[in-house]
Amino acid sequence: MAKIVVLGAGLGGVIAAYEIRKKVRRQDEVIAVNETDFYQFVPSNPWVLVGWRDREDIIVDLEKPMKKRHVQLVVGAAEKVEADNKRLRMSDGSFVDYDYLVIATGPELAFDEIEGLGPHGGFTQSVCHIDHAEAGYKAFEAFCDDPGPVIVGAVQGASCYGPAYETAMIIETELRKRKIRDKVPMTFVTSEPYIGHLGLDGVGDTKGLLESEMRDRHIKWICNAKVQKVEADKMIVEEVNEDGSTKEIHELPMKYSMMLPPFRGVPAVRDIEGLVNPRGFVITDKHQRNPKYPEVLGLGVCIAIPPVGKTPVPVGVPKTGFMIESMVTAIAENLGQIVRGKEPTHEATWNAICIADFGDGGVAFIAQPQIPPRNVNWSVSGGWVHTAKVGFEKYFLGKIKAGRSETFYENAALNLLKTYKLK
Repeated sequence: MAKIVVLGAGLGGVIAAYEIRKKVRRQDEVIAVNETDFYQFVPSNPWVLVGWRDREDIIVDLEKPMKKRHVQLVVGAAEKVEADNKRLRMSDGSFVDYDYLVIATGPELAFDEIEGLGPHGGFTQSVCHIDHAEAGYKAFEAFCDDPGPVIVGAVQGASCYGPAYETAMIIETELRKRKIRDKVPMTFVTSEPYIGHLGLDGVGDTKGLLESEMRDRHIKWICNAKVQKVEADKMIVEEVNEDGSTKEIHELPMKYSMMLPPFRGVPAVRDIEGLVNPRGFVITDKHQRNPKYPEVLGLGVCIAIPPVGKTPVPVGVPKTGFMIESMVTAIAENLGQIVRGKEPTHEATWNAICIADFGDGGVAFIAQPQIPPRNVNWSVSGGWVHTAKVGFEKYFLGKIKAGRSETFYENAALNLLKTYKLK
């Protein structure tokens, strides 16, 4: 019997637990370890920020579906991965032993790396967690009573840019609905070298599509931006040239702001030589295994992926939903082989299908693979994107509640798009 522990129950971790359970042997034990007893659908947090969703709309109690799929749920914070001892040290002093560990923690949000950043003692909001989004909504309601300049974007070291664009457009849409848009100057501040870069050097014509959306909505932007400091009523931003030299220092007035923070590895894995890179992200090979600790596998935002190219300001590579699901499938298939004494052979495609909602429209793109050069490089905008995002939210939450990793309908749609999870 093998004991398989999945650390983290976010987008990748929950699906991984379900899928691994299907692929390993009946006698093998699958355990999911998570800080909370619920799953949160993070892509809906921009809607929570403006009051379009409530907390109960986007969370799922994990106890029932985990039990249904014969996955043990351990609720608690992992203090440290003791890789040499093959166990997790929990914050309450207990230990969870493993034969195989799948790290799916997501990142730690490094608000502390920039003065004044973040919702905890800082002056900016966040959509990275449901608690942050709820706090952001409370602040947004107060802002709407006395509106002023808004700044949205992503700071240096961030590695997920889609939610920043979504949040900017959704806020803009909501301000128009409230008929106060004319009172709110908006600026988009990003570490990307150009609008629509997305950490991927663009997908299709995301540059043109997103610049057009910004112009139509009267949102100004600053690229190649380093946020130096955030104060209660302003943000100090250094805009740099292609060679990294200072182009201009902006002091932007601010009454409300949502900025995606830098990402780094979680404390439980940081500083473990051979397991993680200097930023604390898990090192994996083509089979999602760690070279030093082959019994440890990694997926999602917590793994190390080098940037797609050199940029004046650090720009991380996003790990999008379908890309993460392809890692999940590869890991589940590989663990199915490993527990039966075989060598792993499956590789994730890292293909990407993304839907960015703008409240009254949006942009969708397909990148095969996500990291260039690509076989498919396509993007499109339209009013249907918002409807598609709403539909996907309902579909994915339904999967989590049912304890499913995929459905017949999902696989049929992917086959039509010729988009696959495994090479």
